[in-house]
Amino acid sequence: MGIDKQSDTAANIQIGPTSLGMVRLYVEGDGIELPLDFDPDEADEIAEELQAAAQAARETKNKPGKR
Repeated sequence: MGIDKQSDTAANIQIGPTSLGMVRLYVEGDGIELPLDFDPDEADEIAEELQAAAQAARETKNKPGKR
């Protein structure tokens, strides 16, 4: 599945610090439990990428001819 393909799969995500000083993204859905740990600098980079993607999505959504 590509990043731009629609999916009916549902999942929950939790984000928080671990006791070892890491940032954990915990994804759970359809029989899958996926803990992803990142050091704080990596988590900052991911946050920047999320913000950039959100801004790009807003710009795409707001283009003339788009709903």
